[in-house]
Amino acid sequence: MQAEDAGRISPSAMLEVRDLRVHFQTDDGLVKSVDGVSFTLDRGRTLGIVGESGSGKSVTSLGIMGLNTGKNVYISGEIWLDGEELVSAPPTRVRELRGRKMAMIFQDPLSSLHPYYTVGNQIIEAYRLHNDVSKQVARKHAIDLLGRVGIPQPSVRIDDYPHQFSGGMRQRAMIAMSLSCDPELLIADEPTTALDVTVQAQILDLISDLQEEFGSAVIIITHDLGVVAELSDDILVMYAGRVAEYGAAEDIFGDPGHPYTWGLLGSMPRMDRERTERLIPIPGTPPSLIRVPPGCPFHPRCAYTGLTGGRCDTEVPLLREVVNFGHHAACHLTDDDRTRLWAELSAGVVPAEAEIPAEAKFEPGTGVQESPPDYEKGSPVGGAGETVSPSGADS
Repeated sequence: MQAEDAGRISPSAMLEVRDLRVHFQTDDGLVKSVDGVSFTLDRGRTLGIVGESGSGKSVTSLGIMGLNTGKNVYISGEIWLDGEELVSAPPTRVRELRGRKMAMIFQDPLSSLHPYYTVGNQIIEAYRLHNDVSKQVARKHAIDLLGRVGIPQPSVRIDDYPHQFSGGMRQRAMIAMSLSCDPELLIADEPTTALDVTVQAQILDLISDLQEEFGSAVIIITHDLGVVAELSDDILVMYAGRVAEYGAAEDIFGDPGHPYTWGLLGSMPRMDRERTERLIPIPGTPPSLIRVPPGCPFHPRCAYTGLTGGRCDTEVPLLREVVNFGHHAACHLTDDDRTRLWAELSAGVVPAEAEIPAEAKFEPGTGVQESPPDYEKGSPVGGAGETVSPSGADS
């Protein structure tokens, strides 16, 4: 949260991020990858961070891990991990915490695992770095971890190289390495990318089971709303490096408060019911983080800017509480307009006030349609607004 919530500290908060900003100086200009992100995460709970590519999800997680380094990186704000501030902490202290107190499952395990060393050696190295044990003890621990994450014949496969593992097994090995020191915070960055749906379900079940066993706080970063519907207690929706919406999972899916979240839900395929209409994509593309639009960064793609009297074009919306306690959205729409619009969308009809967004308008003859499919007043939305259940989570 921001502003009014920045000073609050949850007594049980394992992680609290306050006004985090991560900017990169490039030849083309200043890239504001993360621009004022705030949230909290308690022990034993899961936070899902969702958004399109380039919204700042992975940079946020790398900032927490202290991996955004270099002379062209500018980091400000506060990151509190179990009462210890990390942004101002010495790099040596952050390295001590990384692996022991917090760990991360990276997007692509094949590129994250070193090809010259066996999987076992890499887990053993990570474990011995934070624990004063012999190689024999560390090897036994690594075999136990590989077995716990579902690797068959772990005493044999521990001596295999990453290329000898399948995609799902490499992901399991990465999870084993991340959990080798029993971290209190686990960040999973796209843990199911490029995996088939069966293996995806197994990996998600594994993360959930291990969280229950170790009592860790977990952050799941993904494009897949089905994944966060299955695992997350709270959801953070990011857009253009900022927080668009933040709240409990049941609030985000059942009563979302931001047009961007409406678009994400409306463009998601459903597996648990018959579909009679085409999905409606969000028109346009995410903005450049060097040249973020003035005002609300989503306004060039939003169909409801006409209801705000021009505020969307010039004034950056603050993250404020909407609908339920603890549910926040950064939007200029009034509570009455938001409630009415979502009621119409959830009923399957595009509101009469909806306009073709600026990024959906093209000159004739370009070969591009002027609006997304079915984007007409009174037309069915095609499923937006229905609460996503775990049974329909395998998108």
